Amino acid sequence: MGSMTKPFLMLTSRDDGPVLSSESADLPRFCGLSEEGVRRVRIERDLPELDLSDYSGAFVCGSPWDAGADDHLKEARQVRAEAWLRSFYDRALAESFPVLGLCYGLGTLTLHLGGVLDTQHGEDISGIALTKTDAGREDPLLEGTPDRFHAYVGHHEAVRELAPGMQVLLAGDATPIQMVRVGEAAWATQFHPELDLAGVLVRVEQYGGRYYPPEAAGAITEQVSSVDVSPSHRVLTNFVEAFRR
Repeated sequence: MGSMTKPFLMLTSRDDGPVLSSESADLPRFCGLSEEGVRRVRIERDLPELDLSDYSGAFVCGSPWDAGADDHLKEARQVRAEAWLRSFYDRALAESFPVLGLCYGLGTLTLHLGGVLDTQHGEDISGIALTKTDAGREDPLLEGTPDRFHAYVGHHEAVRELAPGMQVLLAGDATPIQMVRVGEAAWATQFHPELDLAGVLVRVEQYGGRYYPPEAAGAITEQVSSVDVSPSHRVLTNFVEAFRR
């Protein structure tokens, strides 16, 4: 565990503000990682050359960007970042380098591998129930979680058609595809395992008018306060425990 441990990459694409601050602090905290245990790369402004052998694994975090938007509607920095991500995914999958995509990470990975996203199954900020598939009951990232548990979501787009080779591990009642696995070392979730109640309330406060009508804030706050999402954090700790090196 000492200073020899290789850090995990945390790939974010948010501008400065309360949501980025919350994400930057909460993801490592739920993973049990120290400051030295993560390297944050802000792909909205910096696209470094990476030697993957220097890292234990990577998180591709949530984003205000919609991966499935038409390219001509994307700003230039999103187009550049997504080209960089495609090359990153190709290397990671070829080398079985561990990746866990979160929300935007699921969207970008699905599109890259030939799946389809649409906005039919978008979800307001809420705490939803997730149900394990047969594959999910066997998956190491879900070890120690019940067959049905809650997690926080909030997204415009979702997977309509799985990419070839994607296996569904968790299903939602409204959004069928909530967690997938690809190959030996890549996973992605539609939900946000890095959010607790304090973290989701930051988003409720920041996203009124963008992700939900402002007058719904009270009802959303009440709903997200009514569920226990602690089992969802196990996805993060299981990933880190499996791949820390």
